[in-house]
Amino acid sequence: MYVVAVTIFVKPEFVEQFKTATLDNAQNTRKEPGNARFDVLQAEDDPARFLLYEAYHAKEGFAAHQATPHYARWKQAVTDWMAQPRQGAKHNSVFFGDK
Repeated sequence: MYVVAVTIFVKPEFVEQFKTATLDNAQNTRKEPGNARFDVLQAEDDPARFLLYEAYHAKEGFAAHQATPHYARWKQAVTDWMAQPRQGAKHNSVFFGDK
């Protein structure tokens, strides 16, 4: 598995709009053949901080995701809502799930 974890700090006045746009992106991403998981997490101690946890069957699945219309729509919508640039960390899984 190829996993991307993205931390995003959202301007407080845009949290609800960010959640709506991000759920649209997540739900469409789950339909992609290369995607295994897409979780949208909101920090308990800071409701303006989010973690997107994305798992793909291979690195190519992530590249294909970035070429989709729903990703482009999300990226354009949320860029001005961010308090700072998003921070992505890419990982190769050592152990994934229950297998």
